Amino acid sequence: MSTWIAIGVTAAGCYLVKLLGLSVPAGALERPRVKQLAALLPVALLAALIAIQTFGEEGRALALDARAAGLAGAALALALRAPFLVIVAVAVLVTAGVRALGG
Repeated sequence: MSTWIAIGVTAAGCYLVKLLGLSVPAGALERPRVKQLAALLPVALLAALIAIQTFGEEGRALALDARAAGLAGAALALALRAPFLVIVAVAVLVTAGVRALGG
């Protein structure tokens, strides 16, 4: 029963956050600083999620495993200006290769 309560509270919270965003006056959204923040915030959140998923482990230890190698491969492909799908494929292949080798 507590799972359904958590789902209901989460759904209500998401709805209220969406409603709050729609109730912001248009003039407040047209400010240059707000536009710049809105453009950079998704990138920062994605980078934080990638860092947590790549280097996070139980507790507070730093984990350097196959995921870190895949991220390094993706960074190299990005530096070489590869298309997005190639970058993702390189990350997947490097990660799978390191895991296959026992890393």
